[in-house]
Amino acid sequence: MRGKLERLAGCLGTACRAKCNDIIQGCISISHKPHAGPDINQRVARDNRCFTMAAQGVRLHIQEHHVVMDNGILQVTLSVPGGIVTGIRYNGIDNLLEVLNKETNRGYWDLHWNPPGGHGIFDVISGTCFRIIVDTEEQVELSFLRTWNPSLEGKYIPLNIDKRFIMLRGSSGFYSYAIYEHLKEWPGFSLGETRITFKLRKDKFQYMAIADNRQRHMPLPDDRLTGRGQPLAYPEAVLLVNPKNPELKGEVDDKYQYSCENMDLRVHGWICINPPVGFWQITPSNEFRSGGPLKQSLSSHVGPTTLAMFHSAHYAGKYMVPNFEIGEPWKKVYGPVFIYLNSAVNGDDPFWLWEDAKIQMMAEVQSWPYNFPASEDFPKSEERGNVNGRLLVQDRYISNDHISANGAYVGLAAPGDAGSWQTECKNYQFWTRADENGYFSIKNIRTGIYNLYAWVPSFIGDYRYHADITITSGCNIEIGELAYEPPRDGPTLWEIGIPDRTAAEFYVPDPDPNYINKLFVNHPDRFRQYGLWDRYTELYPDGDLVYTVGVSDYSRDWFFAQVVRKKDNKYQGTTWQIKFKLDHVDRSNTYKLRVAIASATLAELQVRVNDPKANRPLFTTGLVGRDNAIARHGIHGVYRLYSVNIPGARFVEGENIIFLTQPRCDNPFQGIIYDYIRLEAPDAAICSV
Repeated sequence: MRGKLERLAGCLGTACRAKCNDIIQGCISISHKPHAGPDINQRVARDNRCFTMAAQGVRLHIQEHHVVMDNGILQVTLSVPGGIVTGIRYNGIDNLLEVLNKETNRGYWDLHWNPPGGHGIFDVISGTCFRIIVDTEEQVELSFLRTWNPSLEGKYIPLNIDKRFIMLRGSSGFYSYAIYEHLKEWPGFSLGETRITFKLRKDKFQYMAIADNRQRHMPLPDDRLTGRGQPLAYPEAVLLVNPKNPELKGEVDDKYQYSCENMDLRVHGWICINPPVGFWQITPSNEFRSGGPLKQSLSSHVGPTTLAMFHSAHYAGKYMVPNFEIGEPWKKVYGPVFIYLNSAVNGDDPFWLWEDAKIQMMAEVQSWPYNFPASEDFPKSEERGNVNGRLLVQDRYISNDHISANGAYVGLAAPGDAGSWQTECKNYQFWTRADENGYFSIKNIRTGIYNLYAWVPSFIGDYRYHADITITSGCNIEIGELAYEPPRDGPTLWEIGIPDRTAAEFYVPDPDPNYINKLFVNHPDRFRQYGLWDRYTELYPDGDLVYTVGVSDYSRDWFFAQVVRKKDNKYQGTTWQIKFKLDHVDRSNTYKLRVAIASATLAELQVRVNDPKANRPLFTTGLVGRDNAIARHGIHGVYRLYSVNIPGARFVEGENIIFLTQPRCDNPFQGIIYDYIRLEAPDAAICSV
C-alpha cells in the first residue's frame, strides 16, 4: 500500500502529491473537524481515479461558439469569444452550473463602475478576442480579451480586460485571473466592485460551507420570491414564510450574514449530497484584494452562488471606491483563484468534502505564487522580494521596557499616511502576523515602492515606518527592530473595551425570535443575526445607556452599537453616559479622551462633559462613515481614532459624566460601533478613580 501511494504521489501535481504524502504519514490534521473522513482505502481509491484520468493530459476542443478544456477529470466549457463559463462537467454530472439560466448567467467575471458624474453600470465582462496562450498536455491557458477604444466611451469601462483560464494535468479544478489596464489617454472612471460569480444548480447544491462553524443546509432561491418570502428592511434580507423545506420557516436569509474577513476568506463553497460532489472557490493570496486583512467581503450565499471577490465597497463605503483620473495609467492582476471540485465514493460522508477542500486550500497557499501563469504581468517567486524585521511597542505607562508586538498585523501597501491601507484600493498589499516576540516576515512581494504599516492588538492607533521600502527582484530586506509608540499623553484613569478594532467584547443581544437565522443561535458570531439594531429600543425604551465605571461590565452593559431609537414610528438620536468619580482634579492641565471607533454609518459623535444640554459640544466628528456594518451584521468597518482634549476645569472632584451623543437619525442603520474608550490623566496629575 505504501509503495503504491508513493508511486502515485510522484506522478501527480503538487496539490495531489501533498495529499498523498499526508495519507502516507497518516497524520492529516485539521482543527475542529465536524465530520469523520473516509478511511485510507477510500482515499486511495479516489486518488487512484484521479491518477488514471490525469494520464491523458489536458486537451482543448474547439467548437463553433465554444471551447472546452478537458483533463479527464473535468471538462470546462467557455463561450467564444466571450469567455463566459457555460458548463462544468464533473463526476458524471453533465453541468454543475445552473442549466435553467441563460449561458451568460452561469459563470462570469463582472464589475460595477461609474463614468465621471454618471450613474452606476453593472457589466458582465465579455471578451471580443479569443486566444490560445498555452496548449500542451501539461497545461492549457486561454485568453478572452476585451479592448477599449473611444467609440465605447460611456458604454464600457475604459479598461483593457484580459480574462485568463488555466487547466493543468491532474488537477481537479481550474484557475482564473485577469489583467485590468487603463492607458494614459483614456477617460476617468470609478470602480465599485469586481469579482467572479458562479451560479450552481439549485437541484444539486443545497449545503453551503464557509467555515468550520458556518455551514448549513440553505434555502432555495425560490424561497425568497413573493409568496414564499417576505422582504424585510432592505432587499438582501428576506423572511422565509413558506419555504419548500418547512424546517426553514420563520428564518431570515441575508447574504451579508455570510460575509468574511479577507484573512479568513480562503475557501468556501457548496456540497451536493447525491452524488457527493463539492464545488469550492479557493483564494490562495490576498495580495490583489483591497483594504487589508480585516476588510470584509461576500462569500457564498443563496442561489446557490459562489463569489471570488476581488474588490468591493462593502463595510467601507465610498472610501473604498477607487477613482481614476483622465490620463492616469494603471494595471492590476486580479487572481489567480482556483475553482476546486471534489467528490466522495459511495458510502463516504459527503460533509468530509469540506475537510478535503481545506486541505486543498493549504496546498494552494503553499504553492503561491504560482509558477504556471503565462502572463508576464504575474511575477514568479524569484522575481519578488522579502522583508523581515521585528516590531516592538513603547508605552511607558505600561512598561519602562519595550514590549513585543505579539500578534501584530504587519503589511506593505502603497505609500500614504498611517492607517491609509484600510481604504487603499488601486494597488497590491502584503500582510502577515508577527509572532509572540514581534518578529515578522513578509514574503513574495511584488517589486515596487511601499510603506510598511502595522497595528497591534491591545494598543490603539496605527504604525507607519518613516521611510519608503523599495522591493526589487530577489531582494531580502532585513529592516531590523522597529518601535511603535501608540498615542498616549498620561496614565489611564479608566477604559471601556479592548482595543482590537471590533466590538466583539461588548453586549450583543439575543435576536427577535421572529427574525432569526438558526445557524447563529448560541454561535460565537451572534452579531450576524438580523434586526439587532431594533433590540436597542426594546432594551432602552425611554432612557439611553448609562455606564458606570467600576460598577458596569462592558460585556453586559455596553450595547455593541450606538444606534437610533424608534419611537412613535420616528427615529431619535441617542446620548450615552459614562459616569465616573475623580478624587482629585488637576484643573490647570488637560485630560485626554481616546475614542476608537470600529465602524460608523452616516453618524456623528458629539462629546460633552458634565453638561448634556450645552449648545456646542466640546468635540464633534461631524458627519462620518458609510460602512453600513450595522445593517450588514458586522461588528467593524473602517477604524477611526479620535483624541479629545478635555480641560481639567470641566471636571469636578467626585462624580463626573461624559455624554456621547449620536444625533443623526434619518434611518435605523445610522450609528457608531465603538472599539475602545479611554480617559487619560495629565502626565503630572495625581488622580484616582
